[in-house]
Amino acid sequence: MHFRELNRANCKTYLVACERTHKAALIDPLKERVDRYLAILAYYDYKLELVIDTHTHADHRTATWDLRDLAGARVVMHRRAPAPRIDVHVDDGQRLALGEVDLIVRHTPGHTPDSISLCCEDRVFTGDTLLIHGTGRADFAGGDAGEQYDSITRKLFTLPDDTTVFPAHDYRGHSHSTIGEEKRTNPRVAGHSRDAYVELMNNLGLPLPEKIQEALQSNQSAIEDESVKFPSLMQLSQVRQLTPQEVSAQLAGSSRPVLLDVREAEEFSGELGHIPGSVLIPLKQLPARLGDLAAPKDQAIVTICRSGVRSTTAAAILTGLGFEQVSNLRGGMLDWNDAGLAIER
Repeated sequence: MHFRELNRANCKTYLVACERTHKAALIDPLKERVDRYLAILAYYDYKLELVIDTHTHADHRTATWDLRDLAGARVVMHRRAPAPRIDVHVDDGQRLALGEVDLIVRHTPGHTPDSISLCCEDRVFTGDTLLIHGTGRADFAGGDAGEQYDSITRKLFTLPDDTTVFPAHDYRGHSHSTIGEEKRTNPRVAGHSRDAYVELMNNLGLPLPEKIQEALQSNQSAIEDESVKFPSLMQLSQVRQLTPQEVSAQLAGSSRPVLLDVREAEEFSGELGHIPGSVLIPLKQLPARLGDLAAPKDQAIVTICRSGVRSTTAAAILTGLGFEQVSNLRGGMLDWNDAGLAIER
């Protein structure tokens, strides 16, 4: 196996390759470093097979779609990732093959719902779930400190103590640690109960990342042009969220809401299907196609996407345009399917 970190900065990108087959993967690539990645791949004569984001990043824009387009790689993220154009959705225990090298997925939510860690031989890439002598924050983007504690203690700390830890970020000049060292000395986790960890993480008082608006919503939607004016985080937080059961009850009532699905066309007819009677207007096209909605501004509308993230953006946009009764399907078509409710394809 060929392995190296490519950025030499706070944000880490890892190259993993099979030296015999020359098949390679990049983990957590940055958009501004695409030229460097392509040059390194060309130098070693590697074929980029996979580009993997360990979670939806909030502090930088991902390079996954650029590398998909330029190198023909497949984009890999957890099944809870909100973005479209993901070629391989993975879940806990799934194996990703690079010739003779395997990456084993561990779902480690908490920093974000879609966070994964990747085990590869004697090392683990922990994303922002577990850092070196720290942990990733859990106070935005669907984070949950309790889930994060469980992920660390039940999924990562069960690995052998000599497993080398490579996180997605480091701000103190470290390059790696070990599971054993983190179990003994990590100041946020070692010796702390789950309740104590949750209390600590919920009261860190950290400022939001500088580029969160630009990075997070671009990474969640794969929209990188000016076609959509994204709402603020405050506007997003005010969107009313409905469970699948609540939406199903509304559909069975006398005042049926308009169902607006803002996914891409291939998702609408793909594995998760769509709710019968829903209208498809992809998020990128929404501002230009409001007339297709054919709904008065006092009509109840429920927005829908894969995981409930892009559709929250759509709901906030519609609310900002004067629509009075807009709600979002929390958990999107993932939770709708998990609830066993009716779909069409």
